[in-house]
Amino acid sequence: MMLAQTLLLAEEAHATEVEGADLILPAPYDLLWSIVIFTIIAVVFTRVILPKLQTVLDERAELIQGGIEKAEKAQAEAAAALEEYTAQLTEARAEAARIREDARVEAAQILADARRRAGTDAERIVETAQRQIDAERHQAVVSLRTEVGSLATELASRIVGESLADDARQQRVIDSFLDDLESTVKAEG
Repeated sequence: MMLAQTLLLAEEAHATEVEGADLILPAPYDLLWSIVIFTIIAVVFTRVILPKLQTVLDERAELIQGGIEKAEKAQAEAAAALEEYTAQLTEARAEAARIREDARVEAAQILADARRRAGTDAERIVETAQRQIDAERHQAVVSLRTEVGSLATELASRIVGESLADDARQQRVIDSFLDDLESTVKAEG
């Protein structure tokens, strides 16, 4: 029976002629049900889905904003660290230059002190050597005078034939002989 009713309805639909505007616009009951369903979906969407979606979007926005703030903070810390490193590097370079300059000055001072000490030591050595040479010369002169005096006295005793044993006389003869000898050497030299 249902089949019969459906066929009957189908024939009636064919029997009524569909005109131009009826082809585009749906039937009024279809429009009513479509508006009701759309309203239910719109209410559920605005009351349930849209707040949840908005919450998720807000959380993501907060996360993104927090990430940006962390990145800015990290960038500021990196810039501060770079500035501190640059300052330390500049300070270290200045300290190294100061140490090099101090070392250069100290080396020059040590060199000057060493030269001064070497000069003083050389002068002292030369002076000591000169004194020693003078002492040895004096000793050689005294020794030579004594030796030459003895020989001259002995020779004069043999020539004169008298003894020159008297010390005062002997000394006068020796001094006279040596003075004559020195003046001869100076005249030749």
